[in-house]
Amino acid sequence: MRLILAIFLPWLQFFTIGRPFAGIICLILQCTLVGWIPAAMWSVYALRQYKTDQKIRNALGGR
Repeated sequence: MRLILAIFLPWLQFFTIGRPFAGIICLILQCTLVGWIPAAMWSVYALRQYKTDQKIRNALGGR
């Protein structure tokens, strides 16, 4: 679900992973039609990093 959100509404996906400042920057970038593709790619990359961080946190026992 978050991947679909990252592609179609990249700025909103940043708010769901707790990065509101990046979400605002992404919204500004997304306001241009040309900026939509880089914003979506950035959002998907940030989502992958978020998932990796979650896996590491779970592996370490939630420290």
